[in-house]
Amino acid sequence: MNSNNNTFTDKFKNFSFVLPAFLIFSVFYIYPFIYTFILSFHRGDAISGLEFVGWANFKEVLIYDKDWWRSMYNGGFITFWALTFQNILAFCLAMGVDRATRTGKIYRVIFFILPVLSEIIIGLLMREILISNPGILNQWLKNIGLGFIANNWLGNNKVLLTTALVHCWKGFGWAFVILLAGLQTIPEQLYEAARIDGANAWQTFRKVTLPLLTPVIAMVLVLTILGTMQAFAMILALTRGAGGLTEVPVMRIYNHLRGSQVGLACAEGVVLGIMLIAISFAMLYVSKRIRRRWGVLPS
Repeated sequence: MNSNNNTFTDKFKNFSFVLPAFLIFSVFYIYPFIYTFILSFHRGDAISGLEFVGWANFKEVLIYDKDWWRSMYNGGFITFWALTFQNILAFCLAMGVDRATRTGKIYRVIFFILPVLSEIIIGLLMREILISNPGILNQWLKNIGLGFIANNWLGNNKVLLTTALVHCWKGFGWAFVILLAGLQTIPEQLYEAARIDGANAWQTFRKVTLPLLTPVIAMVLVLTILGTMQAFAMILALTRGAGGLTEVPVMRIYNHLRGSQVGLACAEGVVLGIMLIAISFAMLYVSKRIRRRWGVLPS
């Protein structure tokens, strides 16, 4: 009997250590998630009153709202550039810094400065640089004799691509740090064994570096998709949405919340969340299959 009481007391003491964190997680994560799902079936501003409308909000988002799918396209376009240009740049820089013995720490600090800065600050700063009149970038191009390149970088034809490139410039630092950490976990003995066996640089990269780095690459890709599809602050500061040309899903949700369309905004949030979860699991599944194919995981 005493043994059972002692066991219960020990379990209660152990649980009491995680109870504060569990309460915070429940209040600020679990409860908002459940309440958001409930609100998605209603119409109203959640203050003056709500009207139950069933699946009407989801039908509006998935079938009738073309602007929602345009915002998804804009988010997907920016995500494509982040997955390719941003991550390839981060990977190349990580490979270079991994081999730099003396200056490696300096480069880590320099490349990680941008992710630390506020997205609002980056957006406002780049707006002042890229705006066409007078435009710091255009003026600088004219001063060095490249005035023919000067353009309206935030104009209708280029604003989405410009936004994607600014987002990549802002976000490649964290991908660089994660990939560099992954590279430094690969044992040096494997590279030495590959050199002894006569493997060249490309063979070493393909047979040693890439298979062992696949879990890290998969994590970076998933985080890139999740982060970019939820981008908001920097794009709002840079373009203000550009009349819908750079409106991304979270910005559209924000606009509906401002317009007292809380139920529709919650439905859009649920749809976006389900899509991102599905993409994340698909990416992790593909990564696992690739690692098994290369022999990194047991079959």
